[in-house]
Amino acid sequence: MAEIDPEKSIAFQGVPGAYGHLSCSNVFPDMEAIACETFADALAMVSEERAKYAMIPIENSLGGRVADIHHLLPESGLYIIGEHFQPVQHQLLGVPGTKLTDIKKAHSHEQALSQCRNFIRELGIEAVIHADTAGSAKMVAEIGDPTQASIASSLAGKIYGLDVIRERVEDRLGNTTRFVIMSRTRKDPTPRDGDCMTSLVFQVRSQPAALYKALGGFATNGVNVTKLESYITDASFEAAQFYIDVEGHPEEAPLARALEELQFFSAKLKMLGVYPKHPYRTEYSA
Repeated sequence: MAEIDPEKSIAFQGVPGAYGHLSCSNVFPDMEAIACETFADALAMVSEERAKYAMIPIENSLGGRVADIHHLLPESGLYIIGEHFQPVQHQLLGVPGTKLTDIKKAHSHEQALSQCRNFIRELGIEAVIHADTAGSAKMVAEIGDPTQASIASSLAGKIYGLDVIRERVEDRLGNTTRFVIMSRTRKDPTPRDGDCMTSLVFQVRSQPAALYKALGGFATNGVNVTKLESYITDASFEAAQFYIDVEGHPEEAPLARALEELQFFSAKLKMLGVYPKHPYRTEYSA
């Protein structure tokens, strides 16, 4: 087996065929996608210089934020250099020759099964939870039983030699996962390069109305906040940290003034990255 060049590889969480793998292939088709067991492992591949980038899911349009990511990103020592919006299009996969009427059980990740709940109910089959979507496809291929099917990506079907029994089995169209691309080095674009996003985490000072004051600068300077989430950082339940995505570049006057106010009212502030605004944001809001 040829040795993988770290500078030509990108890490993702899951097994081959996962939606993270599909995202890697779509954004970096010439790079080697490396499967990792956990998100922490994927980030470590980059920090330890065993991969150039990591493709990390941060939120889903139906399922909300991805657990643990907001804890992992600030501690990774890496930077966000880009974002990718991956459509989640679930396929019902089975071993070659399987007919829809043969299927008794559908295997997949819990979230994928919940996103296909109506379809599963209509078929009258049993939903079986697995650790990930592509892993369930791999299992169905290995056992070779036409009564067992997987709900996963089309890429998983190709990798494990499964037939698509039914396309697009999700109950609601438009299901999308937002990924961020992590790197050891910052690659901040300039404001002249086009519209940008800025991501950071912060903790407010322990005083009344601290969060209100910290965020006031974004409103008064006309900066659009696209995402704001809080999470507890210690056992006392008193130290809350906030993750925030805003439109704009820190070198632009409105965001520069807003960040100055945020810094004044924050006990801690860490910049996670400045990166190009993905076209999906404009297309979706149009």
